[in-house]
Amino acid sequence: MFARFGSGGRSWQTALAWIGLVLMALCAVWLVSLPASERNAALGRKSLSSGSGIALLMIDPGHGGRDSGAIRNGVLEKDLTLDVARRVNRLARARGFATQMTRSGDEWISLAGRAAAANRERDCIFVSIHFDEGARAEATGVQTFYALRQMPTGLALPSWLPFVQPVALESGNFESQSLAGFVQEALVMRTQAFNRGTRAHQFYVVANVRHPAVLVEGGFLSNDADIMKLTTEVYREQLAEAITEGIVRYRDIAGQRQAALADGELLAE
Repeated sequence: MFARFGSGGRSWQTALAWIGLVLMALCAVWLVSLPASERNAALGRKSLSSGSGIALLMIDPGHGGRDSGAIRNGVLEKDLTLDVARRVNRLARARGFATQMTRSGDEWISLAGRAAAANRERDCIFVSIHFDEGARAEATGVQTFYALRQMPTGLALPSWLPFVQPVALESGNFESQSLAGFVQEALVMRTQAFNRGTRAHQFYVVANVRHPAVLVEGGFLSNDADIMKLTTEVYREQLAEAITEGIVRYRDIAGQRQAALADGELLAE
């Protein structure tokens, strides 16, 4: 469109680019000048409140209903995820968490519905539980995923600063990455399973939740040794204990960090 205006069009393009850069710089200065709590609110980030800063643990048993997930020798992924989720629910309540499950029975819940359940909460942690299926029978181990970028709802940046919106959405995801690290560490220590590590992946149910969110892969149904363990209650309890331990560790560290920030703000005043 600008080509028909010749050099004048190019001048307007250059001017618009400079205006965008200036607006980005001004907004960055404005954000930095805000107190931490207000800056987090402006970016749509969860602000850790006093204490643990976590009002609710949202437990998401993967699949369900018409979506059975992976299947091996009559073992359905949806049944395993629900069993482990119920165990996490029990253990987490014993550790002081308020909990909610995206499904409590064999029912189908859309991915959007699962994410929306978490996003309705003011402060929560979202943990989705799954089991894997590998292209090779040798594939084994446990892994915890987080989204490199999460799309926060209620972004409070002024709508007339379009250049800033992508910058906010591209910010690092320290909270979810930390949660994934604690959960993965506990899984490996508790189960002695092969450590596949943590990994960033844009799974819908973690990328579209505005709170710290992870997706746990608790083993491979396509691996003989893994499925033998997964069909025992003892091992599923170990998985649940490990997931809960990782969540508790994250909560404790988050609380300590928030307390340190609050002390620093008091000293600054």
